[in-house]
Amino acid sequence: MIRYLASRLAGMVIVMLIVATLVFIITRLAPGDPAAVMLGEQATAADIAKLRGTYGLDQPLPVQFAYWLSELAHGNLGQSIFLQRPVTQALAERAEPTFFLTVFALGIAMLIGIPSGIVAAVWRGKAVDHAFSAFAMLGASIPSFWFGLVLMEIFAVGLGWFPVAGYGDPGVPLSNRLYHLILPSIVLGVVNSALILRFTRASMLDVLGEDHIRTARAKGMSEARVVLHHALRNALIPVITVVGLTFALLIGGAIVTETVFGLPGVGNLVVSAVLRRDYPVIQGALLVIAGLYVLINLSIDLMYLVIDPRVKY
Repeated sequence: MIRYLASRLAGMVIVMLIVATLVFIITRLAPGDPAAVMLGEQATAADIAKLRGTYGLDQPLPVQFAYWLSELAHGNLGQSIFLQRPVTQALAERAEPTFFLTVFALGIAMLIGIPSGIVAAVWRGKAVDHAFSAFAMLGASIPSFWFGLVLMEIFAVGLGWFPVAGYGDPGVPLSNRLYHLILPSIVLGVVNSALILRFTRASMLDVLGEDHIRTARAKGMSEARVVLHHALRNALIPVITVVGLTFALLIGGAIVTETVFGLPGVGNLVVSAVLRRDYPVIQGALLVIAGLYVLINLSIDLMYLVIDPRVKY
């Protein structure tokens, strides 16, 4: 186990180095100059060159990359060009709405996807199975931005039950701010529940056809105990895998929903940074998201030991 963790941690370091390299190259390949964007169209070439020198953008790319890696080694993600504050601070200020949006959306996706997948598998080929399968196909096909606009028009504009956009003032209680996340959480939760539903159904169908399930039924166990205790537990590994991947995708994929609902989250920050060519913010945000993705994958692998004692590393 210790050897496995050591190898995984070493692999994580290599993955993060590759991600850092790719992020740095991609940001520099994008057209546009941060200094020119900051100074505006009326800026002279001398003003642009002076500002580039201030932020080290006039240095050769290998020198810039080496300096960034040295800063990362000391836990520093850099200084935002436009916000004039450390990237770590900028991300921390935007982390709250993104974190709660991701957690709420994942909870909704699990509450919809796992029970629906179990029911669809138990009543395979019946009307309820076809209904849930159609829902899964529809959920996987609906664009999240369109679904968000529809819910906003019905429940925010039409009925006035929820705020149209925003996250509330910083001084209001947390419950009031979280109230703004109900609609965007439903949007992300419903859209991402489709994948969990399909994986749960497929995994349950595989387990329900095994010999130990027939043996449990032959012993006179109730159908609920057979399904929830014997079948579901053995079908959890693929389900936990897709739930973990969904969580990781939600962290990095909430950009569109945050933009539609005007949430001041990390996704909105990244969009603004891309438009401004704020290299440090783009690099820092993508690196943090990649790091969370890697940690979630490691956590999923370790959860296998708890779910199924037969798993060995």
